[in-house]
Amino acid sequence: MTATFDSSNCDTPFWLPGSHLQTLYGATLARYHAIKFVRDRIETSDGDFIDIDWAGPGLFPHKSADNTQLRADAELANTAARRWAQPQDWLNLPTDPQTQAVVLFHGLEGSSASHYAQAITQYFRARGWVVAVPHLRGCSGFTNRMARAYHSGDTEDLSFMLKSVVARLPSARWHAIGVSLGGNTLLRYLGTTSASEIPLVAAAGVSTPLDLVACGNQLSDSFAGRQLYGRYFLATMKRKVLEKAKRFPGLIDVLRFSHIKTLREFDDIYTAPMHGFRNALDYWTRASSLPVLKDIAIPTLVLNARNDPFVPDASLPGPLDCSGAVLLHQPADGGHVGFVSGGFPGHLNWLPGRLARYFETYQ
Repeated sequence: MTATFDSSNCDTPFWLPGSHLQTLYGATLARYHAIKFVRDRIETSDGDFIDIDWAGPGLFPHKSADNTQLRADAELANTAARRWAQPQDWLNLPTDPQTQAVVLFHGLEGSSASHYAQAITQYFRARGWVVAVPHLRGCSGFTNRMARAYHSGDTEDLSFMLKSVVARLPSARWHAIGVSLGGNTLLRYLGTTSASEIPLVAAAGVSTPLDLVACGNQLSDSFAGRQLYGRYFLATMKRKVLEKAKRFPGLIDVLRFSHIKTLREFDDIYTAPMHGFRNALDYWTRASSLPVLKDIAIPTLVLNARNDPFVPDASLPGPLDCSGAVLLHQPADGGHVGFVSGGFPGHLNWLPGRLARYFETYQ
């Protein structure tokens, strides 16, 4: 069987034309309800940690389960979490086997404070779902302990994060959403893991760079990729790696690294060698999820706007490239994780509504 194909459009407003406007406006100016989380820290087997932000019935960022008002934790001030989880919090999660839950894997340099994470969490939480947002290493507002960080093909870390959230609420019906880089990792995990070992009812990848070679070239070689998007990502990525270089002398050639200007150069000098790849091309080739879409066995939505400035239209898959468990939705507009809709000033409800409809109907 081949994938089902949906070309219906996002209700993009007429006053927001073009891929760059749709992307940038969605990330900076479109409206959503800001929320706070309860944070859990999980230790990894290699001596590092993963921070997971939680929202949903029974979890209250401003008070404990017994209704005692709690002060915000000062060390979380620059994050979307308000306090650390307490043992009693987990006892107050719903235990009904029909409880709906979703884990959201964020994108490159994202977090639970990202516009899409906030909009999706608010939408599902308001409908009684439990939401968990694990942070990739170094993205939670805290420096991770290791010389390594994260990469787009790290299905081992994703599997660990998924098992950790499911263990907190084992009776729930778990779903997963991966956005951008997180979408690639999630789809690669789904396509390389036996269905019997995947603790999910359904999944979705949003604005996913399925072909990392095509997308990496787009972000490294195009004018907007180099001067706009690449600069934005590299501003935090370079700072984090240079901080690691102080803790791990000899980790990288600091002089050479300080002069990089593209994501290809960043992945050549740091991401690839630090995570077991020869260079950026080897990393992009081996970590791409496109080749394994045909092996996905659980219901999965793959949503990509055809005008995504990060993802060349020609790199998007067709039905023959995917298994029958996949629904490809490729609207003409939406930009990269933009999907703004409504009258001015616009809002971000279309994306979470689309995800909820898929999880409820698989359509």
